[in-house]
Amino acid sequence: MLNKKMPVVFAGHGSPLNAILDNRFSQGWTEMGAVLPKPKAILAISAHWYTHGNLINDSDAPKQIFDMYGFPEELYQVKYPVPGSPELAARVAELIGADVSNDWGIDHGTWSVLHRVFPDADVPIVQLSVNHNLTAMEIFDLGQKIRPLRNEGIMIFASGDIVHNLGMVDWDLEGCYDWSAAFDAHVQELVKSKKYDEVIAFDKLGPDWKKAIPTPEHYLPLIYALGATDEADDVKVVNEGGELGSITMTSFIFE
Repeated sequence: MLNKKMPVVFAGHGSPLNAILDNRFSQGWTEMGAVLPKPKAILAISAHWYTHGNLINDSDAPKQIFDMYGFPEELYQVKYPVPGSPELAARVAELIGADVSNDWGIDHGTWSVLHRVFPDADVPIVQLSVNHNLTAMEIFDLGQKIRPLRNEGIMIFASGDIVHNLGMVDWDLEGCYDWSAAFDAHVQELVKSKKYDEVIAFDKLGPDWKKAIPTPEHYLPLIYALGATDEADDVKVVNEGGELGSITMTSFIFE
């Protein structure tokens, strides 16, 4: 039987606290789980594994990475013991020339969201790093190379944030600064209208782009996701908006 084409998901993951809070963002992730098909496995691309080169984890039992410090103990008690998939890792390496590295694992950019989406931890996850060496256009091309996985039962899950500026975070602010909300809305409209060339050229996205994207690791997962889409995909917006002033949570499902 042929595999149903799997969706591509870009998730704005925001603060690690969203992994344990009951808020509209964590509820949105739970709602995603109710509408997304269950894949054979997930290829996850997290902002928090930012490397020189394409690295892939091929462990059959990847370790859970708690790559954040100074948060409540409850956060470090979240367990998401997913299996890995050496088979999928080998397939990704075949498609894009990735090198195997099991020094990392499944970090909070991945598990903070997916433990709400697929709470049974029974979907194998392979994590691919964000390649620091590549331009945004080259990353889009990588996304195109992994697109065939969608027809093999694999969900492509990219996790970052459209706007991510920790230096301007206000921990007492529930929503976004005006500039942050406007930048996010602009990118959102470009994505919905499939003007991907403009999303890729993020340094031309208006005067606030350097505040929105002071470093690119949280924005680039969106580019991987866009590369993996095709013309037939519809775009659904999830968790529109943001938090803490300078972090946005806007997410997309492409299917």
